[in-house]
Amino acid sequence: MPQGTDFPVSDPQALRPAFGLALAAAALLAGCAQWPVGPAQAPPAPPTPPASLAALWGAPLPHGGSPTDLTQWWQQLQAPALPGLISAAQAASPTLASAVARVERARAARVAAGAAGEPQLNLNGGASTGRASPGARTATSANLGLQAGWELDLFGAVAAGRQAAQARFEGAQAGWHQARVAVAAETASTYTALRSCEAQRDLAKVDTASRTETTRLTEASAKAGFTAPGDAALARASAAQGRSTVLSLAAQCETLLKVLVELTDTPEATLRAQLAPATGALPQPKPIATAALPATLLTQRPDVVDATRAVLAAVADVNQSSAREKPQISLSGSLGGLAFRAGGETQSGAVWSLGPLSITLPLLDGGARAAATAAARAGHEEAVAQYRAQVRRAVREVETSLVTLNATALRQTDADAAARDFELAFRATEARQRGGLGSVFELEAARRNALQAQSALLELQRERVDAWISLYRALGGGWQEAAP
Repeated sequence: MPQGTDFPVSDPQALRPAFGLALAAAALLAGCAQWPVGPAQAPPAPPTPPASLAALWGAPLPHGGSPTDLTQWWQQLQAPALPGLISAAQAASPTLASAVARVERARAARVAAGAAGEPQLNLNGGASTGRASPGARTATSANLGLQAGWELDLFGAVAAGRQAAQARFEGAQAGWHQARVAVAAETASTYTALRSCEAQRDLAKVDTASRTETTRLTEASAKAGFTAPGDAALARASAAQGRSTVLSLAAQCETLLKVLVELTDTPEATLRAQLAPATGALPQPKPIATAALPATLLTQRPDVVDATRAVLAAVADVNQSSAREKPQISLSGSLGGLAFRAGGETQSGAVWSLGPLSITLPLLDGGARAAATAAARAGHEEAVAQYRAQVRRAVREVETSLVTLNATALRQTDADAAARDFELAFRATEARQRGGLGSVFELEAARRNALQAQSALLELQRERVDAWISLYRALGGGWQEAAP
């Protein structure tokens, strides 16, 4: 484990030291505000961050830019159908398609920015024929040559443009990973909700069957005169309520299935076949140790990487605008061949020129260049503010997920005990009622308690899986137990 701030999760009170990360981030952010901006051939070096986030400014793309690493994390949930659903959802996602388009636009802009500082070479050619005046001989001319031009980057404007384009390209790549993480998390959450719904529906079916059997026995006893008609009415009402609950849950499960069909762009019949083997089985996260998570995991969050690159691009924009206020120098030249024919005679040969050497010195532009620099500085301040907010949001999301994970772990023992003991109490009450020693009212109260305890246990399991999914998203795509 690296030195620096960790995310403790073994105890709610132990989460307090994790807020040291927020202080470290604040120190880093304070340094951002002191970045010098102005004309320079290269953007100024960023400040030295605290040890816990030392890798941030030079961090590679999330997960090394490998989409495969973003899918391996889901294997630990022990849900065989889930990785395939996530892959299908990512292939069909319009959000991911937009992220890919952003990457390609940034790539094209980077190429254009890089070309701006290189010599430009064009091939020119032409031919003409005609008579200059009445009675003159017809003349024909042709030319073919190379035209070259080059802007001398004395004040770093072109270099700054290249650096800004490179930073935005890397930010776009990080955005692509962020889109993949978001789609994966949404698909996993929907899948978990569906499995939880199926489990609740199956529990309700078993409960309804028990209610129906109680109704049958109670009505038979009432007809024989051993049970009051009111007890029979209560039993019938209980059975009807159980059937209504089953229908409601069945509709909810169908709705969630439709959502998965939309997310994955998979035919419904195919999706049903894929999901059928594990109906009602919630994902079961492997017991990964989370006693502490290194704060450097925040450096793999795509949105933090994107915000970082946005700050670097904004610095380069300021440098470029400032450089454009200085004199601009360009050099041009040409080399070619010329042929001329008139009156049966032909002249041809090579022609060339070097120059002009052009120097442009801004004098009066109505403040346009200065305004462009001021706008770039404002963009830099905005990028720093966005970065600060992104780091704070990252810390909050990680710590919130860890608090939820820890709370669900602490509640698990009590939830198991409650479900087990309420079930035992229901079975005992049911036996007494069938033996004539208990009332239907007591039976229904015990049944209600047992059902609520079982339902609460299923809901706790779903909440815990959702907390793992939230932590996956908060850390920009999960982590490995032995990382970093």
